[in-house]
Amino acid sequence: QVHLVESGGGSVQAGGSLRLSCKPSGYSFAGLTMAWFRQAPGKEREGVASIYTDDMSTAYADAVKGRFTISQDDAKNTVYLQMNSLRPEDSAMYYCAAHVGKKWGASRWAVDGYSYRGQGTQVTVSL
Repeated sequence: QVHLVESGGGSVQAGGSLRLSCKPSGYSFAGLTMAWFRQAPGKEREGVASIYTDDMSTAYADAVKGRFTISQDDAKNTVYLQMNSLRPEDSAMYYCAAHVGKKWGASRWAVDGYSYRGQGTQVTVSL
């Protein structure tokens, strides 16, 4: 059983930055596909970024490429989502998800394919 603890959400003005953290516990940090999803009111949940902890390969949704960076700290068993140049349309509840094994292609963005999900952290970007 993997338990995910997220932190780092908050409110920021457009153009600002936030860093989200996700720390899985109850399972080895190795061999996990970790991903961030987000869901705004009235919208479907969408994948934002993913990383495979064994080789640190990453993937990003087009909407965040060049602005968001997903990374990991093996010493802290933590995955981060650095969000820069934030826009009001980035406002959403952000969720961390984990899957044991490597995900490829479009499967990275199917939240139902992740066995473990966090409770979410709110990000609000104002003009």
